[in-house]
Amino acid sequence: MARHTLKKRSRKAGLPPGSLIHIGEKKTADMKITVLDYDEHGSSESVPVQLDQCMAYRATPTVTWVDIEGGHDIEALEKLGLCFGLHPLVMEDILNTDQRPKLEDYGDYLYIVLRMLSNDPENGEVSSEQVSLILGKNFVLSIQEGAEGDVFDPVRVRIKNDKGQIRKLGADYLAYSLIDAIVDNYFIILEKIGERIEILEENLISDPGPETLQLLHHLKREMIYLRKSVWPLREVISAMQRRDSSLIREGTGYYLRDVYDHTIQVSDTIETFRDMLSGMLDIYLSSVSNRMNAVMKVLTVIATIFMPLTWIAGIYGMNFKHMPELEWRWGYEAVWLVMLAVAAGMIVYFKKKKWS
Repeated sequence: MARHTLKKRSRKAGLPPGSLIHIGEKKTADMKITVLDYDEHGSSESVPVQLDQCMAYRATPTVTWVDIEGGHDIEALEKLGLCFGLHPLVMEDILNTDQRPKLEDYGDYLYIVLRMLSNDPENGEVSSEQVSLILGKNFVLSIQEGAEGDVFDPVRVRIKNDKGQIRKLGADYLAYSLIDAIVDNYFIILEKIGERIEILEENLISDPGPETLQLLHHLKREMIYLRKSVWPLREVISAMQRRDSSLIREGTGYYLRDVYDHTIQVSDTIETFRDMLSGMLDIYLSSVSNRMNAVMKVLTVIATIFMPLTWIAGIYGMNFKHMPELEWRWGYEAVWLVMLAVAAGMIVYFKKKKWS
């Protein structure tokens, strides 16, 4: 299946900055909103119908996580922007689902774009969806495209069951936890790709064929897609751990440093896989070339054996009247013996030279 690496932007051509037009696929019919509000004493979860109902959480001292699945509803996102005072360019980037990972500082909040990867259980295809994180003083907004399922369930469990330090720390630690969940999922995706590469390597050695080449090109395409999704994330994490914004506390910087290390490992693994696939492509081309050379050698040996036989048959196939051998009693048998002797001698010679 072909993957579109660049979504169509023709509908936005000529429009002023901040124009709210959704670019990408609608991966869910309806928008789903989940609000998790917590502090060290407890947590509560609610599912508001309208986004403007989240406004009440802005003034509370607790940490609020508003998770939105299905960020294609322009009218609803306009309400979100009004509730939390988001810049029109941020709203535009949320609706444009072809963004590269990035970090933008708007003073009162940080806008972070990530790519969340998933693996299709049926065909092993790697798919990606954009996740926009907005980190405020006491809130985090996460807007997903709406594909079925996400990687945030461990974070939800930790909040509800008070595991770890998440309920004792602020919104910046929640943002770190969401980023960490996305990055940890990259390792799961890469492990499955590594298994596919091992299987491909075995097929390449045992019986390479056109389907092997097709799978090889498919995996190389996936590596390019993964590199595009992961590589810019290093800049994002690096900028966050420098704590240029007052929204990132010193204690959270240590955790961000750990995520940065994981991001480097993911990038190195992707580069390793790309090098392996490039080497496997060279091996495949060499294998095909060697098989072709072997076939050509056999055909050449056969043609060389038949050349003198054809020459002998051509001489005695001429229609001259006076050919003394034509009158011999054992002429036919003699020609056969000569031809068989020549063929046998050439075969023995080729065997001795290890040409066959």
